[in-house]
Amino acid sequence: MAKKKISVIREEMLQVASNVAQEKNIDQNSVFSAMEQALEKAARVKYGQEIDIRVSIDRDTGDIKLNSYFEVVDEVSEEFQSRQILLEEAKKINKNINLGEFITKELPPIDLGRVAAQNAKGVIIQKVREADKSKQYDEYKDKVGEIAIGIVKRIEFGNLIVDLGKSEAIIKREELIPRETFKNGDRVRAYIYEVKNDIKGYQVFLSRTHPQFLSKLFFQEVPEIYDGIINVKSVARDPGSRAKISVYTEDSTIDPVGACVGMRGSRVQAVVNELQGEKIDIVTWSDSQATFLANALAPAEVSKIFLFEEKNKVEVVIPDDQLSLAIGRKGQNVKLASSLTNLEIDILTEEEESERRQQEFKEKSILLSDLLDVEDVIAQLLVTDGYTSVDSIASETQENIEKIEGFDSNLAEEIIERAKNFVKEQEEENLKIIDDNIKDDKLKNLDGMNNNILAELAKAKILTIDDFADLATFELIDKEEGILKNLDLDEDFINNMIMKARENWFDQQN
Repeated sequence: MAKKKISVIREEMLQVASNVAQEKNIDQNSVFSAMEQALEKAARVKYGQEIDIRVSIDRDTGDIKLNSYFEVVDEVSEEFQSRQILLEEAKKINKNINLGEFITKELPPIDLGRVAAQNAKGVIIQKVREADKSKQYDEYKDKVGEIAIGIVKRIEFGNLIVDLGKSEAIIKREELIPRETFKNGDRVRAYIYEVKNDIKGYQVFLSRTHPQFLSKLFFQEVPEIYDGIINVKSVARDPGSRAKISVYTEDSTIDPVGACVGMRGSRVQAVVNELQGEKIDIVTWSDSQATFLANALAPAEVSKIFLFEEKNKVEVVIPDDQLSLAIGRKGQNVKLASSLTNLEIDILTEEEESERRQQEFKEKSILLSDLLDVEDVIAQLLVTDGYTSVDSIASETQENIEKIEGFDSNLAEEIIERAKNFVKEQEEENLKIIDDNIKDDKLKNLDGMNNNILAELAKAKILTIDDFADLATFELIDKEEGILKNLDLDEDFINNMIMKARENWFDQQN
């Protein structure tokens, strides 16, 4: 009778494992592992919690084996005496046994009582749930960056709990587009931006405000993007209000902006509708930062662009009547363009830029007038003709200076003579500053270095080639705070000098 009962249990065990695995779509081995842990728990209730009991179920026959394990030790501790056995005793059972190995003793099958059976069932259910969740986590962690479609199951404190079919996900209130509302049963589409797995279990987080949600919507709507013919380079969003997306293709026969807009705007309109009417500017990406920036500031027109690469900053000059378009409502257009291009953007009108140029002209004229001790009008004529430094005048020929309107040979000769005298005095002063402060020959002999630069570096306590190599370009030529701001040096020229100085670091490492 007992054998028949055990046979029935085996068959039920196999049937349950098969059914649960199929129903939950999880590995059958995970179900057997849960059963084994449940039976171990029930066996410890009968034989004692302190005993090391391990259960194994044959995956093919359903046979159940209960074994107690005893670790072989040279001295049994009082705390673990139910789990340990002395080496000499173990040798009587297995003469080849060694310290640290285990002796096993088979236990008789247990007849699960009502409470034990209920506990075993609870363990199985719990382990199956854990296996199910683990499987779902493995599935969804690989879907980060994709769009998910689900049904709103419930709303908790403004957060949406979304049924994805096999799993639940959450859209936090701040990840919803402003002013959009959902109710239970509504279909929702969102971007999977994170899948967490911690002690509370796993959670899938969705967003409708993430910039990449916009990118993925275009991926679905535009076949050329899906096929990789057109690439989405960058995205910037003010969710629910306005967005900018830059696109690019190497295929000269395809207009990337036109392809994204679609026939009569059908493709972009599908994305706009999904995003609650969010206005979308599609711009052409370019590897020329100036061109890309001009495209990004559309619909405003751009007159001039001054790029400061080291500071990742740009000054944009626009017509006076384009100011409101360039800035946008509450600064939205320039803010999105800045995010799209990853540049800090300063907007200037043509009038403001003209005033600034006049101010710079005035400052250069005053400086030249003071240094050469000439009248303001003469200094202004020199600056107007491009002579903005004393050095540029000292190295010029008398013949070219005479060509300036209002100048004659005597004035040209006098101006050049004064410039040369000033340069000579300055050179003597510079040499003294250099000799007193800079002892590093590597810095003195650096390609492109001259006494004017060395003197300014000495004044700023930049005394070695390593000090110089550690500087950024903008620290040297920034118009307001640069160490060499008065020397009118080219950015590329300074870049090359810094890179040449840094070669010294690599030489030291080798």
